[in-house]
Amino acid sequence: MKARLLAASAIAMLTTAPAFAQTVQSSDQAASDATGAGSVNQSGANDYQSANDIVITATRRNETVQDVPVAVTAVGSELLDNAGVVDIRGLEQLAPSLQTSTGQSSATGTTIYIRGITTGGDNPGFEPAVGVFIDGVFRARAGIAVAELPELERVEILRGPQGTLFGRNTSAGALSIFTAQPQFDLKGYVEGSYGNYNAYEVKGGLTGPVSDKLALRLDGGYRKRDGFIRDVNSDRAINDVNRWYARGQALFDGGATTFRLIGDYYETDENCCGAISVVRGQTAGAIQAIAAAQGLTGLYTGDPSERRQAISPNRDYSERVRDWGISGELNTEIGDAKFTSITAYRQWRALRNQDIDFSGIDRAYREGYRTQLKDFTQELRLQGSAFGGKLDWLIGGFYLNESNRLRDTVRVGNEANRYVDTLLGGVLAAPPTAGGIGRRAQFFGTAPIPTFGQLAASFQGGPAIPAGSVPLFSQLLLLQSPQLLAAAQANPALFAYFNTPLVGNAAGQGNNDDNFEVKTNAFAIFTHNIINVTDKLSITLGARYNYEKKELTASINNDLAACGFYSSADPRAVTLRNAIRQASPALFTNLFLLSCNPAVNPEFNGNYTDDRDESRVTGTAKIAYKFNPDILGYASYDRGYKSGGYNLDQATFDSVVLGGNGAQGSDLAFGGETVDAFEIGLKTSLTRQFTFNVAAFYQKFYDLQSLVFAGNNFVVQNVPKTISKGVELESIVQPVRELVMRLGYSYIDAAYADSNDFTGTPLQGQEGLQIQNQPRHTVSIATTWTPALTDRLNALFHVDMRYNSEVSIPSGPPNPVTGRTAIYNQGYPLISARVGVQTEDRTKSLEFFVENLTNQFYYITGFAVPEQTGTYAGYPGMPRFYGVRARVGF
Repeated sequence: MKARLLAASAIAMLTTAPAFAQTVQSSDQAASDATGAGSVNQSGANDYQSANDIVITATRRNETVQDVPVAVTAVGSELLDNAGVVDIRGLEQLAPSLQTSTGQSSATGTTIYIRGITTGGDNPGFEPAVGVFIDGVFRARAGIAVAELPELERVEILRGPQGTLFGRNTSAGALSIFTAQPQFDLKGYVEGSYGNYNAYEVKGGLTGPVSDKLALRLDGGYRKRDGFIRDVNSDRAINDVNRWYARGQALFDGGATTFRLIGDYYETDENCCGAISVVRGQTAGAIQAIAAAQGLTGLYTGDPSERRQAISPNRDYSERVRDWGISGELNTEIGDAKFTSITAYRQWRALRNQDIDFSGIDRAYREGYRTQLKDFTQELRLQGSAFGGKLDWLIGGFYLNESNRLRDTVRVGNEANRYVDTLLGGVLAAPPTAGGIGRRAQFFGTAPIPTFGQLAASFQGGPAIPAGSVPLFSQLLLLQSPQLLAAAQANPALFAYFNTPLVGNAAGQGNNDDNFEVKTNAFAIFTHNIINVTDKLSITLGARYNYEKKELTASINNDLAACGFYSSADPRAVTLRNAIRQASPALFTNLFLLSCNPAVNPEFNGNYTDDRDESRVTGTAKIAYKFNPDILGYASYDRGYKSGGYNLDQATFDSVVLGGNGAQGSDLAFGGETVDAFEIGLKTSLTRQFTFNVAAFYQKFYDLQSLVFAGNNFVVQNVPKTISKGVELESIVQPVRELVMRLGYSYIDAAYADSNDFTGTPLQGQEGLQIQNQPRHTVSIATTWTPALTDRLNALFHVDMRYNSEVSIPSGPPNPVTGRTAIYNQGYPLISARVGVQTEDRTKSLEFFVENLTNQFYYITGFAVPEQTGTYAGYPGMPRFYGVRARVGF
């Protein structure tokens, strides 16, 4: 027995691939009947369905993966359970063309990539390029969909634009999640786990009949874990987990008519997301000096793998999310046709605090930032067949009414003025050969100020100015300009002004508050038809008309005191502004941006409105040919579309001080993106034990929406042309019922086209380069082996691995020699494993698990830190996580 177990472990480690385990059934609830509160297929050892026969509804019809001419990765309930998938982010371990990224916020900064394409950014005005659907209900943002997942039936990852059936904002693909339905047999389970970082989880489910036509289901869970990023200034832990959910369902099954009602509530109260300092630029010295004076660390300079960060002691990264909704799905027969209606209302809110300078000094922060979405959606479909099965037709409509509200609260902290004085003072102290004047100066009087007489005397060879004092830059201007000095001496008020520090910012000033709201009304009508020309040849034609209107209202209310200097009509202020500009235009611009950042500039105060509407026709055309019952070939064209919108950030407004024409509501608008996608594929099931699928694709995106860093803030840039092309391979091997393996490989060349001209934009120099954070090569390998130990007890060995090739992390322009950005990941694997025992029906199990087995360090993503030139921070991945899980069901 020991030799058998050792051999099994070796096989599991060496021959790994994602496991599918789902039985094929003919009813509309086929997949859900295979998954219950603790139930699975219980076929005998010689009577089992192949893992290749998982049923999906990618075309809104029940078909197996191998029979649908669509590039789709389907993950069944057993693999999801064995891989420990608890939210959407866990799926990337099993699907090579899928990638997730979390930035400044788990709720609002989560993005999903498919084939290298995403729409990312910590801004609720951005909508995802990958549509997320849970039980047929559209989720408006990726972050909304990363809450805890209940017991699942299956997940379908549709690669490439899905502009016909899934429609709205699926220009890169769609992620469709199906949860376990109520059952008419009494079933239930309780599951608990404990791991390092004081992690524990408890969840359970109960389902059963009320009558022969009505069944109910209840699911709930709670998960908690300590953070894995330590604050060096207070020993706090960041990136913890603290969340719970409750979900109830009712299913009425009247034969020809079914109705499923779902209500759910999710809540989190966590601290996310910490970012470690990776590269420190020329501003780091000022930050370290200010922090050291208070006995603090400004930027932690240890090895990034330590996952330690310097945070202001009086600031935090708290994040609270409330998400709830109700939906109803009706399916009924109308003659020979099937009618489906899915109605849903959802409300989601996130409340966050954030230390936005990502350092140990109190430069700037958010407190009470709030974003809220309210969505009502309605989808109707009618489908059937005609001409003796030659035509499989479907028509439908979709409607969305959404209210998107944001209260932004960027504010300056206690060291706001000191940071400007220290930073610019250091620049001025540099010798002229290094761009300075050889003498430190200040603007806001954060250090003692010498009198003008003391300063003048020191310049004439007299006593030095008092120790610790720093002259005002305006005093130095008087000394270097005889004309200006003469004018000031003739005007005592002007002389006093030049010897008085500028009005600084008080802690807490800034957005008080910025309020945005975008109301969206969108509707579409669509048709999707399969023409069965022969038993082997089929043609799919689909089209969708999309119309959308967005209405923006914004109320900007800032009280940043330092900004008054730049707009004041006071002749003294005008004189000083002109003098600074004449001395150094760059110094004036930097002083303005640092003391009156566009994100908090009162120049933009006021009320704004704008609206935009757009309509597009999207669609698909496919041809599929069954060479024999086991080999399907297809070629397809898809047109995808993602609507434009508004960047809900006042920093996007056009400043008069910098030569613009002033703030207007239309400044926040950005255009929609479209994509033309071509694909050829081959799906083979040569034996019951083996499948091999390949897809080659070419996708050209027009006006791809990109959120890019413009020096002090993030702006939207519609990229004229972006091309994603590549090859995807998938193979499932199931030589015996107990051993299921799957291999996945993707080569993705996703790059901004050479024909783009990014001159003068934040993307300058990236023409023709791979999109950042997208590896060219990805391999996913997993194995599940469940050999019998007794007649009723099986062992469990599961291993999965994802390998990403080298990738540039968003952190400034690539080095022209190496092609790397300031932060990058070398190629690396992530390995997870589970070993345990389980009963034949999987109702009881005991497992030991480990995630990131090798404790691999990597960056999820990164960014250029605002107002800290040359400084880049990264979001580190989770370190090794391990524990034990037990489950009892009936």
